Amino acid sequence: MSSVLDKKEKNIVDFTMTVSAETFAEALDRSFRKNVKNIAMPGFRKGKAPRKLIEKTYGEAIFYDDAIDFDFPSEYEAAISELALEPVDAPKLDIKEIGAGKDLVMTVTVTVKPEFELGEYTGIKLEEIVHTVSDEDVDRELSQKQERNARLVSVSDRAVKEGDIANINYEGFVDGVAFAGGQADNFDLTIGSGQFIPGFEDQIVGKTAGEEFDVNVTFPEEYHAEDLKGKPAVFKVKVNSIQYKELPALDDEFAKDVSEFDTLDELKADICAKLTEQADQAAKQERENAVIDKLVEDTEIDVPDCMIDNRVESIIRENNMRMAQQGISFEQYLSYIGTSLDQFKTMMRPNAEKQVRANLILEAIVKKEAFEITDEMLDDKVKEMAEMYHMEADKLKENLRDADKENIKEDMKMEKAVAYLVDNAKWSKAKAKAAAKTTKAAPAKEAEEKPAAKKTAAKSTTAKSTTAKKTTAAKSTTAKTTAAKSTAAKSTAAKKTTATKSTTAKKTEKKEKTEVEA
Repeated sequence: MSSVLDKKEKNIVDFTMTVSAETFAEALDRSFRKNVKNIAMPGFRKGKAPRKLIEKTYGEAIFYDDAIDFDFPSEYEAAISELALEPVDAPKLDIKEIGAGKDLVMTVTVTVKPEFELGEYTGIKLEEIVHTVSDEDVDRELSQKQERNARLVSVSDRAVKEGDIANINYEGFVDGVAFAGGQADNFDLTIGSGQFIPGFEDQIVGKTAGEEFDVNVTFPEEYHAEDLKGKPAVFKVKVNSIQYKELPALDDEFAKDVSEFDTLDELKADICAKLTEQADQAAKQERENAVIDKLVEDTEIDVPDCMIDNRVESIIRENNMRMAQQGISFEQYLSYIGTSLDQFKTMMRPNAEKQVRANLILEAIVKKEAFEITDEMLDDKVKEMAEMYHMEADKLKENLRDADKENIKEDMKMEKAVAYLVDNAKWSKAKAKAAAKTTKAAPAKEAEEKPAAKKTAAKSTTAKSTTAKKTTAAKSTTAKTTAAKSTAAKSTAAKKTTATKSTTAKKTEKKEKTEVEA
């Protein structure tokens, strides 16, 4: 086989591949042996017709397609290696010459990684990022523990007031017609929580247990259900019961009840230590993001559309896995956030492009700095992964193929590149920022089960940071999926870039309710 580079314009490369007549003849023989068993000819048992008779009857080209499929992958891999190309998409081929006894000549067109000039990446000037933990942060966390351990007390001698938990039945109507998802019985609604659309909870205040009444509201114009946007609605509501939370006293007894500590001071010290660890980790993450963002901003790269498309698809797969862990399908998630798959892809595209640019820059830095990962460093990483997946390190290592180990090493090189950038940046002194309050978003499944719950933007599942640890488009998930595979969760191996023919998500039978949300 020989290959000749014809032209290279921007990120598109054309080259000619020539497969020798002898090699192609062997592929034609393989194609004949594969297909003859399905060919019936008069006078011959099925599968016994001579090749020359078949070619005379149906034409020599009857065996070309499979012969090309047999030859192309290995010949293509050899060609891109010979020409030092890095394809990022499936190639397109144009047959120039073909036939028995002839060389197979093909012109291949493929998109490759963009070439770009890597600027100065050490000494990047940025403002130092530091998070501190205040007494208020500790008190806030303590108050949340107090809230979670509150006792519910039933109320029978007064009406509903702000902060109460009203157990209600409700059914919503628009133009006198009940709408899907607008009904629930025995729903616990915390008054003032903002779970329901504006005006709903206010009209529960002042009502007593057993009272039935109408609640008049108007759906917001930005409401996710098209048929309810801006529509006035009437809800038939009954208050079944009223409760309020009685908070426990914050003392040593409380500390003993909710933790392994004997005193409140010890509990506070532990909360402070954990918040400090979280704050340090958040600051580290932000420093990494800041240096990557600066490099992306300052580096001009003509990124091929296919690389962005591939990263978007990768983000969708990651979200699919994340939603599956919460027990819902990605389609349900899209419905919950009120968007279509195409809209989601459009929304993800800018972030996907940013991640691709970051990957290209980091790969270039890894190559220039010649970072190396030793076997001992790999062993330490495997141990870390094993702890994450609650596995024995030796068993995990046994399940790793050589290709998996190489992918993990590539990930580790990217991590080293980020650490190198952060360590060599010039961080100016800045006023310490208060540690950001971190609140856990309710699982999507829980939100789905509360039809009247207010919809929250689930940004954390859609907007990923460009930190090097997370941004390797095709490689960064390898280590995770490898470990998952060893625990019986099958992952699809990345396909090589070959001229292959393209070959649905399982539908959920559960009928979703339309949330009566803001």
